[in-house]
Amino acid sequence: MQNLLRTVALLVLKVISRAFYSHDIRWLDGEPNRHWDDIRILVFLNHTSLYEWLFAGSAPNRLLRRIATSAYIPVADITIERPFYGRFLKTLAPKFVSITREPDHTWQAVLDTMDEDSMVIIFPEGRMKRANGLDKHGNPMTVRGGISDLLRALPDGRMMLAYSGGLHHVQVPGQKLPKLFRKIRISFEFEDIERYRNEMLAAASEGADFKKVVKLDLEQRRDLHCGDGAPEQVSATPDSGS
Repeated sequence: MQNLLRTVALLVLKVISRAFYSHDIRWLDGEPNRHWDDIRILVFLNHTSLYEWLFAGSAPNRLLRRIATSAYIPVADITIERPFYGRFLKTLAPKFVSITREPDHTWQAVLDTMDEDSMVIIFPEGRMKRANGLDKHGNPMTVRGGISDLLRALPDGRMMLAYSGGLHHVQVPGQKLPKLFRKIRISFEFEDIERYRNEMLAAASEGADFKKVVKLDLEQRRDLHCGDGAPEQVSATPDSGS
């Protein structure tokens, strides 16, 4: 019953998103096949806003059902503890785990409690990009190393990469209300986990660290496929978000 309610909630969000925004969706590998159960990691790159639930309007219904029944989402403690937003998130997926964004026991708990049916949804940058292109501390938006731990832990399946076009033209971190009737852009790509891991390990064998190779590859993919969401200029507003 809970799976059904979560699926309905995600479909309602999709309808809302489609009603107020247009969606530019690109499949870099061509139209996806019908096999969604083998997606073990959904990697969301270019984290720009707490309104990223609007991307439900870009997702196939089969993917939304997969999220509703199997998603396992590590979320920064500062985000999941927001009084309203944290409760809202928990209605959309069966399992969230609070993490500190440090390589400590909270991240180890993620690795220890995944099961063979879980689809881990991860924002590998670990924080939100502000309108100046940096995080809230003024640092570049690099990919953090946790994604490499997942790639080592999962023996097979597929990794789905979601390249966000950004939502600063819809809502800048700190703004309370989003702007309506904008275009939302996203691209999707698939990788076989075993093949991708072997490619990264081969690159690492040439003298680089596996974690660094994965981080560099995802940053290059992000910079290639994540375009600016809109041409207009925006100004940042400080907040206490991730």
